[in-house]
Amino acid sequence: MKLFVAALPYDFDDVDLKEMFELYGEVNSAKVVLDKETGKSRGFGFVDMPIEADAKLAIETLDGAGIKGKKLSVKEAEEQSRGGGGGGFRPRDSRPPGRDRDSRPPRRY
Repeated sequence: MKLFVAALPYDFDDVDLKEMFELYGEVNSAKVVLDKETGKSRGFGFVDMPIEADAKLAIETLDGAGIKGKKLSVKEAEEQSRGGGGGGFRPRDSRPPGRDRDSRPPRRY
């Protein structure tokens, strides 16, 4: 089961994320998403756990848990299709119904 983890401390790396979730079961992979320009953490990542029961226990335990002054958000990720054949994952139910990025007004700087 693939999990989306948000509100990670900015000093967390892949190893820290994997170790945190290994407390709840086997972890296939753990990846903190980095900013392409700066190489620094964007504060979220993904964890893949092969046993669904372990993943659900991790969600129940860690979602809302405080770590380094931040409240973690842990949810099941769902596959997101993109034009051009690429794919990705996003948190399940992350946007309100009927709202998408294209409907937002342009930012003013």
